[in-house]
Amino acid sequence: MSKLVIVESPSKAKTIQKYLGNGYSVLASTGHVRDLPQSSFGIDVNKNYAPKYSNIAAKKEVINKLKAAAAESEFVYLATDPDREGEAISWHLASILGLDLTKENRVVFNEITKNGVSVGMSNPRNVDINLVDAQQARRVLDRIVGYKLSPFLWKKVKRGLSAGRVQSVALKLIVDREKEIRAFVPEEYWTIEANLQKERSKFIAKFHGGLDGKKIEIKNEAEASDILAALESGSFTVSDVNYKLKERTPAPPFNTSTMQQEASRRLNYDGKRTMRIAQQLYEGIEIAGKGTIGLITYMRTDSLRISDEARNAANQYILETYGKEYLPSKPRYYKTKKGAQDAHEAIRPTTPSLTPQEVKNALTSEQYKLYKLIWERFTASFMASCILDTVTADIVNGEYLFKANGHKVKFPGYTTLYIEGKDEEEEKAATLPALEKGDALKVNEAKGVIKEQHFTQPPVRYNYATLTKALDENGIGRPSTYAPIVSNIEQREYITKISKAYAPTPLGETVTDLMSDYFKKIVDVKFTAGMEESLDKIAEGKLNWTEIIDKFYLDFDKTLKKAEAETEGKHLKVPDEETDEVCELCGRKMVIKSGRFGKFLACPGYPQCKNAKPLEQNIPGECPVCSSKLVKRNTKSHHVFYGCSGFPSCKFMTWDEPTLEKCPNCNKTLFKTKGKLHCLTENCGFEKAATRKRAAKKDASNED
Repeated sequence: MSKLVIVESPSKAKTIQKYLGNGYSVLASTGHVRDLPQSSFGIDVNKNYAPKYSNIAAKKEVINKLKAAAAESEFVYLATDPDREGEAISWHLASILGLDLTKENRVVFNEITKNGVSVGMSNPRNVDINLVDAQQARRVLDRIVGYKLSPFLWKKVKRGLSAGRVQSVALKLIVDREKEIRAFVPEEYWTIEANLQKERSKFIAKFHGGLDGKKIEIKNEAEASDILAALESGSFTVSDVNYKLKERTPAPPFNTSTMQQEASRRLNYDGKRTMRIAQQLYEGIEIAGKGTIGLITYMRTDSLRISDEARNAANQYILETYGKEYLPSKPRYYKTKKGAQDAHEAIRPTTPSLTPQEVKNALTSEQYKLYKLIWERFTASFMASCILDTVTADIVNGEYLFKANGHKVKFPGYTTLYIEGKDEEEEKAATLPALEKGDALKVNEAKGVIKEQHFTQPPVRYNYATLTKALDENGIGRPSTYAPIVSNIEQREYITKISKAYAPTPLGETVTDLMSDYFKKIVDVKFTAGMEESLDKIAEGKLNWTEIIDKFYLDFDKTLKKAEAETEGKHLKVPDEETDEVCELCGRKMVIKSGRFGKFLACPGYPQCKNAKPLEQNIPGECPVCSSKLVKRNTKSHHVFYGCSGFPSCKFMTWDEPTLEKCPNCNKTLFKTKGKLHCLTENCGFEKAATRKRAAKKDASNED
């Protein structure tokens, strides 16, 4: 008889099977096998909020296979993912398979390498009931909010809406930011720049204020003109020069949150895509000459801790590749923030000496880009600081003070390898000539002294990086849930993307306003963050999960009943979304409405003007018949098809999805169907196999 090891992912199962070899059988649960029922509330509020779990119907075949394998095995190891969700899956598996929870049958793998698997198998433990309780508490909380609050939204707004405990707070952040932008009143201000030169070296000095060093705000053109007039009668002289060395230290290795933020900034990947690729890198990739190996450690972590073994390997690589001067005088240690889960290391390459270039041929383009980002960030975090020679010069003209700043890199340090992305552009520092106190400077005659008008700018909308940063800083949700949270509110049409940033839809604003009026705690940042802290304490064994649920439910139930009573007979209308398309019958701007068969364009003048037409979505590619744009449409039975925008003059339509690829024979758009790309141009006939994408792993969130 062999020993059975149960993991979550089939690809991880294959990798671990190779490491364990004969005597072991490794099977996958493919995520959760048991959950709260879909058709009922599933929580007994009168019996300590006991969840009524049932086997997931779609997992019947998987469950039967696991039961049969467990019955034939001498021992069963539960090796699901090393987090709360994975701990809960192990607990559910133990229940279904009838395993003894007093036995040490739980193993965890922080990295899917031969050593990582060996260490995990050598240190079995009991299923951690505290972690299970924390996951159960989150699941029950989310079910209470989702199951009880969603019907309220159906009555007051429209059917089909949903409310989530954490997603509602994320949506409110986006709505509040949009309201700030609308309420923003720009203020005028002016700047003055002097284009100066010392001998042949030219540079810019910026107006600062008076000789007392206090900054002067220039509010209008008249004030700017008065200052310019005063400057014309004077001359520019260096009054002080300050040279100093500035040290820039590298960013720490990635945790889940910072990895998603940086992948958004640098690679333009959303959170879901980033976590999918990271999962693939963690589970194992076939590397020529090395076999199947997990390239990164577990990617759901709050920690910044790094093992001594990995630290030494990184230092050795830096020493051999860059030299001794690229190692700091003292080892770098990064402090994990208070309240973070520190069960795992930071996200790092499992083998620091395995460079991105060495594994490039074994990876897809997106896998390579993310591995490169993780590897460079990790390696750079142990390198010496970047040293800058900085100079700040005070320059006076009459009673006014100008400042000029510049720097040059004295020692590049970690920036040789990696520079962290920024959410806002930094002002580029200039290179200044050698300046000394008392130097007389000339005005560059070609450019002179320039005044320029500006207006203060409103706050910018959140993009994925800045939104997840806000969630992380406010303690809302867990980093592993950020991707599904944002994906959920986007799929439910509460938000939309405008130039890669999130803006609320009229529906999203209506729902948020209703929630803010009647369920203040649910959308309150501090309350939600406090609930996350309670979940952490449950995981640590410091709080009882049913007591936390009871405290929440009793207050929530009263609030819900009060809201239902106060809104009896009320129904909120979602404002129509105006478009730039003009009604050809009456000249009004048409609006987007939703009907039985999806969204459509309608005239707001109804019933006087009854003009309506399909809402067409422009998509990649061209019509193979007339080269016009293609549009995406829906049939009455909700099936998607693609047609020519020139209809009815051109009646081309197809069920096949157009792509950005061109036919090598006729240079027309290629269409995708059943795993192949083919050309629909008459008499062409070109086709080829389509590139297959890996399937995404289960979402980390279970919000109802």
